[in-house]
Amino acid sequence: MRELEYPFDSEYILKKSKKIKRELLQGGTDLLTKKIAVLGGSTTHDIIRILELFLLNRGIQPVFYESEYAQYWQDVMFDNPQLTQFRPDLIYIHTSNRNITAYPSIEDTPQRTDELLEEQFEHFRVMWEKIADTYDCPVIQNNFEYPFYRILGNQDAVYRQGRISFINRLNEKFYQYAAEHDNFYINDINYLSAAYGLDRWADPAYWHMYKYAMCMQAIPEFSYNLSNIIKAVFGKNRKSLVVDLDNTLWGGVIGDDGVENIEIGQETSMGQVYAEFQSYLKSQKDIGVMLNVASKNEYENAIAGLNHPGGILRPEDFILIKADWEPKSGNIAAIADALNILPDSLVFVDDNPAEREIVGTQVPGVAVPEIGTPEQYIRVLDHAGFFEVTNLSEDDRKRNEMYKANIERKRQQQNFGDYREYLLSLQMKGTIKPFEAIYMSRIAQLTNKSNQFNLTTRRYTQSDIERFAADDLYITRYGRLEDKFGDNGVVSVVIGRKDEREKALHIELWLMSCRVLKRDMEYAMMDSIVQACISCGIHTIYGYYYPTAKNVMVKEFYAVMGFTKTGEKDDGSTEWRFDIVDYENKNTVIEVVK
Repeated sequence: MRELEYPFDSEYILKKSKKIKRELLQGGTDLLTKKIAVLGGSTTHDIIRILELFLLNRGIQPVFYESEYAQYWQDVMFDNPQLTQFRPDLIYIHTSNRNITAYPSIEDTPQRTDELLEEQFEHFRVMWEKIADTYDCPVIQNNFEYPFYRILGNQDAVYRQGRISFINRLNEKFYQYAAEHDNFYINDINYLSAAYGLDRWADPAYWHMYKYAMCMQAIPEFSYNLSNIIKAVFGKNRKSLVVDLDNTLWGGVIGDDGVENIEIGQETSMGQVYAEFQSYLKSQKDIGVMLNVASKNEYENAIAGLNHPGGILRPEDFILIKADWEPKSGNIAAIADALNILPDSLVFVDDNPAEREIVGTQVPGVAVPEIGTPEQYIRVLDHAGFFEVTNLSEDDRKRNEMYKANIERKRQQQNFGDYREYLLSLQMKGTIKPFEAIYMSRIAQLTNKSNQFNLTTRRYTQSDIERFAADDLYITRYGRLEDKFGDNGVVSVVIGRKDEREKALHIELWLMSCRVLKRDMEYAMMDSIVQACISCGIHTIYGYYYPTAKNVMVKEFYAVMGFTKTGEKDDGSTEWRFDIVDYENKNTVIEVVK
């Protein structure tokens, strides 16, 4: 819904929230239901009201538990039965500097300020540890925003007795805890309040009248930022940027002005603006965002512009460069197809509002932000949170190279008449093993990201993955794949639950990254699962397919694997059975390390 895309009108959202919710629920399909506990140190009702809108717009149907006012700590530490029975999928702790119970005074010694710091941190740490022991789910915790006054003026950040100094040190302890604990995320309200304007954000009237930690007008921006973290935790991030060139990556029209006259670099103020934007995109690439181009241009001109000495980005920074005179909507659809991802993984960035309108209409699912003037490009994209980072794996950092290698594989395939010979030419090596600690984060990430090749569409947190790995009731397998073009990383995950009485295995999750489709990795995974079953005395494997709008491609997957369909429901979900009798390995092209 356009009204909920950044940049948005906060006043409109606050006034029309009921109408917006009705429209979202009428049009919402294939929503992911998640139970979210909001534990507040201040009033949270309106935050929940607006947060629900942003989550619905991101494909998440939230069910909320809301603590009583300022009972966030008590609900956890004293096992509130309502919270325990709610069994949240995620816990959000909404505290602010109003919940700091003791600041240093000017008379306090450095030792006393350190003691107060530890007391405040321990108050939260014991709560986080209790949550980990009791609920075993992701936690989002606010850091602390600055107070709206400074007793010591500019020295408040210098003297240890200053409140700003105290908050900085307390925030640093929060950050260190987050760095050392998986499934724990910081909601950076210190940055949000600064970006919004601290004087407006911290208007004391809203605290004293309503016990709001911020002014009412800031709640939509706050809720939007919080929704960015939640949708990232549950696998709703975008994957790729598709950018225009003229007046987007540089100033001017290269076909008319010539490469020597476009604005990019340090010579002019606008050239600096475009160079800074290119630098921002380069940093996005470094965290795994795939970069592509869709531009109405001569290809040679596009390459010349990207090779301009004042620019930051180069042709090799992009996976695909579609520079021609075809409609951009068609080229963007072709980019999604070539990358083997769905259009809803793409963000299209173009200065031309007419092009944005055409793409938004013609390619459903693509995000098309209203990026404003060049000076606003970075702010709009950054605040929009399309690529919110929760975990940054080595596979993420290598994503551009992995997809580039996939393009090379497709090109090589054209040289072979026999598909098996092509697969053998790739010299593929696979690693298939039970879940290991080093890959837990990536495995959880895959369960939340994979849509097309995900038979049951179940989503798991890292805590869930760790629990499966430690439970003898489950057979788990992850698969890595590399070939002569490069390492694809962890690309397949299977979780099966044993039924000792029936001597059977029930496949609860089978997924694979779309970048390795048709590479026979599914056969290698099947071989490994069967061998694990044989070693456990299991004779039968049951598979399940639950249809969604995105996973139709695997509807007959179990039939291809040799299963027999044993049931089908009206909603299209199916059940399958495989009897292990004289099994022969199906994989003949991948060298597997076990």
